[in-house]
Amino acid sequence: MNKKIRVLHIAEAAGGVERYLETLFKYNDNDQVENILICSQNYDYKKFKSLTSRAFVLKMQHDVSFIDDLQVEKTIRNIIKQVKPDIVYAHSSKAGAFARIADLGIKNKVIYNPHGWAFNMQQSTKKKEMYKWVEKISAHFCDKIICISDAEKKSALREKICPSYKLQVIYNGIDLDGIKNTSAKSKSELNIPENTFVIGQVGRLSKQKAPDTFVKAAKLIKKEIPNAYFLMVGDGELRSQIEEMIHQFELQDSFLITGWVDDPIAYMKIMDIGCLLSRWEGFGLVLPEYMACGVPIVATNVDAIPNIIRSNENGILIDKNESISILKAVETLYDNAHFRQLVTDKASKIVIEKYDADRVVDETLRIYKSITKIEE
Repeated sequence: MNKKIRVLHIAEAAGGVERYLETLFKYNDNDQVENILICSQNYDYKKFKSLTSRAFVLKMQHDVSFIDDLQVEKTIRNIIKQVKPDIVYAHSSKAGAFARIADLGIKNKVIYNPHGWAFNMQQSTKKKEMYKWVEKISAHFCDKIICISDAEKKSALREKICPSYKLQVIYNGIDLDGIKNTSAKSKSELNIPENTFVIGQVGRLSKQKAPDTFVKAAKLIKKEIPNAYFLMVGDGELRSQIEEMIHQFELQDSFLITGWVDDPIAYMKIMDIGCLLSRWEGFGLVLPEYMACGVPIVATNVDAIPNIIRSNENGILIDKNESISILKAVETLYDNAHFRQLVTDKASKIVIEKYDADRVVDETLRIYKSITKIEE
């Protein structure tokens, strides 16, 4: 192929979306695709500058702010005109709206990846209907919508977001080599006692990820497993509320909240159990990451999670908001080392077979070529 496909990625949300993009760019075929990024101030600019041909940082707010959002729209439109991409690729709901509005009337192709539909979140019926309406209108202004799981595609079809031909499922992938080569944090480095059994959760301290349920379960677990220690890797709007709960339950000597970190894998590798207690979940990128780290999983049986975790095979599934069920699952893994090993062995095989980043890059490249009419 003589001409590289120039792709301008636009992303506002950090966390899982940021890790997705980092992996996509790292394994990119630079002879075929040129990646350019517009990202929010929450991204590690220096890292993405080295992974892309160009990177622009804009101050973006997650919540709606008409004046600020209008300025972001103008700036994105100017960058699109300057860069002249073959494809504009928008990641997550807010960036999806920014990109598709800013690109109106400009000659290129548009891909949108919601990384989990906003209308599947737990919120008022009015807000859900608003998100559905926005997605249905916006779908007319893109050529392809990437769903990160079969559950996400089914949601789109159920809500009549767009015709089936616009939807393409590409399961998330992870950087298996990067995970393998990441050194674990030591307990002493984090002031965690050496004889502890570490139960962790990686993710935003937000309503979706249910950090409150994690703390409620921790209170029950500590009574039954005295050497349990609890590690939360992440930050978010609920942090002060969660810290207050920890003090209320007198768990502060057995709890660490790291805040945002550059290398969450290094923290996963010291966990004896990894949790994802989401109330809703488009995929749950942390799940294959736990699996690749050899960490047994306790996760909620919601949305796309059962597509990744089969209960009692490569993890344990529990109902959302059920702290007693979390206790029982943790006790099962704590008391039965043989079962714990069987679960992690099965998970290790699955993650290699299904969640390698190279597959994501290959499938994404095929979509780039198909919509730009470039032959293989």
